[in-house]
Amino acid sequence: MKQGLQGGASILASRGNSLQKAAREDARPTRFTLSFLAVLVLFLAVGSKAETTNTLSNADIQGRQLAQQLCDARLTENSFQTGVLKIKRAKASETNFPIRCQGIVTPTNWTTVYILNYPTNGDVLANTSGTTVLEVNHAQNQPNQYEFNDGACMGYEMKGSKTYLPFGSSDFWIADLGLEFLHWPAQKILPKTTALKRGREYTLLESTNPTPPTNGYSRVLSWIDKESGGILAAEAYDAKGKLLKEFEPKSFKKVNGQWELQEMEIRNVQTGSRTRLQFDLKN
Repeated sequence: MKQGLQGGASILASRGNSLQKAAREDARPTRFTLSFLAVLVLFLAVGSKAETTNTLSNADIQGRQLAQQLCDARLTENSFQTGVLKIKRAKASETNFPIRCQGIVTPTNWTTVYILNYPTNGDVLANTSGTTVLEVNHAQNQPNQYEFNDGACMGYEMKGSKTYLPFGSSDFWIADLGLEFLHWPAQKILPKTTALKRGREYTLLESTNPTPPTNGYSRVLSWIDKESGGILAAEAYDAKGKLLKEFEPKSFKKVNGQWELQEMEIRNVQTGSRTRLQFDLKN
């Protein structure tokens, strides 16, 4: 593993610390949910080289501008957070895994590190090595770089369709933790589906993958809070265009006078599986 494992906290916590504006006690999201919820960090320049703004509609131009703004929001300081990943599969009991998240900032880039420790409780999906580590390396105007270590694979670089694999046994894919959908060339602002989303003013962003892998996403809808820029909710569709996953932050807590993301959930509507990430927020 690179030196990034030795510092800071994850984007999960750090976007709440460094990037979020002051928030009310309603459904206001933190900047972390852009990561993720990597935040979640990614760029459109590569996909738009062959296409000028003259060929795009206003909705397309505005969509790319919004996605670019989300990508430009980077960590400003090292940070650290711990929590619990709670996985509930259909017709099965819930399994809990401790997780540690770090964010490391350098002059040229920033890295988010997710360290998942599996319990020794006989879960057949648990990794026998006991630890899974994922590094997501971000650099401006560059695609994300993913380095994965599950005990069997040391420092394995993941690209393309390989990022559509679960982190541990959770419903979070590696691509989810890097917000890969913001890399796609097609970004568009859609008309609002409701006046408010979770009581908040929002912008509806559609991200479309022109060549989705059979095991990946073809389309992602993101409800972006107008004031904070955080994700109020998101839906991901499979390669056939069917709804596959739903994501939303669940609760927030005020820490040192600032609202922090306390819990978020991602659901696989096709399998009935659900994963909740709860952070250990300290007063």
